[in-house]
Amino acid sequence: MIQLVEASKTYGEQVLLRDVSWRVGDGDRVGLVGPNGSGKTTLLKILAGLVPADAGKVVLAKRKRVGYLPQEGLSLEGRTVSGEVRTAFADLLRLRREQEEVAEELAGAPDQPELVARYGELEEEWQRRGGYEMDTRISEVLSGLGFAAGDEERPVETFSQGWQMRIALARLLVEANDLVLLDEPTNYLDIEARTWLLGFLARHRGGLVLVAHDRYFLDSVVTRITEIGLGRLGNYPGTYSRYETQRAAEIADLRKRATEQAAEIERTERFINRFRYQASRARQVQSRVRMLEKIERIEVPPEPRRVALRLPHPPRSGRVLVTLTGVSKAFGTNEVFRDVDLVVERGQRLALVGPNGAGKSTLIRLIAGEAGLDSGHRELGHNVRVAYYGPDRHDLDPDRTVRETMADAAPLAMLPEIRNILGAFLFSGETVEKKTAVLSGGERSRLALARLFLRPANLLLLDEPTNHLDLDAKRALLNALSNYQGTIVFVAHDRYFMDALATRVAAIGGGGAALYWGNYSDYLARVSPPKPDAAAPAAAKRPKRNAKPAGNAGARRQPGKNRLRQLRREWREVFEAIADTEAAVESLEARMAAPGFFGDLEGSREVTATYEDLKSRLPALYEELERLDAAVQGGPGSP
Repeated sequence: MIQLVEASKTYGEQVLLRDVSWRVGDGDRVGLVGPNGSGKTTLLKILAGLVPADAGKVVLAKRKRVGYLPQEGLSLEGRTVSGEVRTAFADLLRLRREQEEVAEELAGAPDQPELVARYGELEEEWQRRGGYEMDTRISEVLSGLGFAAGDEERPVETFSQGWQMRIALARLLVEANDLVLLDEPTNYLDIEARTWLLGFLARHRGGLVLVAHDRYFLDSVVTRITEIGLGRLGNYPGTYSRYETQRAAEIADLRKRATEQAAEIERTERFINRFRYQASRARQVQSRVRMLEKIERIEVPPEPRRVALRLPHPPRSGRVLVTLTGVSKAFGTNEVFRDVDLVVERGQRLALVGPNGAGKSTLIRLIAGEAGLDSGHRELGHNVRVAYYGPDRHDLDPDRTVRETMADAAPLAMLPEIRNILGAFLFSGETVEKKTAVLSGGERSRLALARLFLRPANLLLLDEPTNHLDLDAKRALLNALSNYQGTIVFVAHDRYFMDALATRVAAIGGGGAALYWGNYSDYLARVSPPKPDAAAPAAAKRPKRNAKPAGNAGARRQPGKNRLRQLRREWREVFEAIADTEAAVESLEARMAAPGFFGDLEGSREVTATYEDLKSRLPALYEELERLDAAVQGGPGSP
């Protein structure tokens, strides 16, 4: 569909592309990856025809349309939301206007066969190109991206930058493009909108080139990864997770061969230097000189940044950190919470989920004490120290630099770690000397998040901490939070991050907060209706024609005696497993609370991993116990 032919591109001394040939075919779904500054955005702009290559060319197949969504920088004005999205149908709307003009002429002079024929042609073309489905398509896409009823007629300039990016994405998605280029489309989307976009892109029949810092999104959408770096493009079939495995093995092999090549070159150079001036060895020396000149040196990519972030060790708290009792909160006529009870216990990693506007950020602010209660009570437990991060809560002195801002907040022992922490959050080189007044919104958010790693707290409240982070920074943050021994309540829109971190989920909506054990995938499995088994034969799905009706539709069939004994035996086994697991968890908690436990880094990590594994087993055991309880209810006696 589109090809790069021996394309090159440089900015100053940085070579982004060097004589690269590359193609995207019909139906290809390509994830474009590479370190910051490697040229991902520039490559998308070259494909979109917005930036020329310095050399080579871009070849687009005839009658193929390309749509491009930039990463940021859009500013919309002068239209309503639906009017802005309708601009994607400019050709179709021109067709409609012509049809209306022909209709007006026919109304004044109906006996014109040429106009009648033209009107019929226009009507047929309108139908063929989906004119009657246009409004439905617009409404479907806007709803999927999180726009509420009534938003379609609001002026675009009344929306924030993030929502304007959603409008631009909606306009792109309704276009009939053969190739879609998306530069970090998930930056401004919550998890519900991301999930909808996943489904939409799965149905897209054309080509796709995607830059994203959402690992789950990449794994779900793309079928090929293209890595940009060192002026080259490398292709890896499969998902991002598969690419990571392939690339790690490839780099290891490349480093091994580079080491062997360097040793061979060193031996050859020693021979040349030793016998350079001996006439009897002249031919051998010249042969080796020519050999060195012909060697193509193996170029090894720089070692990827792997910053090990570590949160300060939290002080010991009581078992219960926060209790909300009968809490209600409203904004005007919008009642967000009504008589909500919530208990946050030590060691939990509680993910707050729910649709946009349900109250996730409000609940975090209520827990943090940043928002007042309309009614109810908030109580902190023993020795609770709270650290709160919100996307709009930065509290930065505009006259201080990035480095000074961190140094001002750091205790003396953490001063040597400031550079490493800033590097993990994408501040390096001269950027650490920038005044906070000139930082972008994303940079301000990253700096505010970095400050959490300076002082100890045992309750972290994180509202969208993964926004504006690349894949490496997200990995460093996730590792740090996974090894953190305190309690976390968080909102995130990155599915991989949520699944890896959460041990409990609170579903926010309808004025309440329903709690579920497990991570986000476990939560979805509980609340999503089971899909019918398509493989089951139709006869198995239909009731038998002569089947006798049950005497009581609500009654359970009683199990037979043998089956009942089996169920009771299974119930006792699960009950004992729960008791043993809980005892082991309590024993490990006692070990972890002992002074000096974390002085042995490797040993503490092993114990912590065992502790988390045991805790993760309990929800499934409780669920199995409930299932067995229900199964034996029809039988005589009790377990």
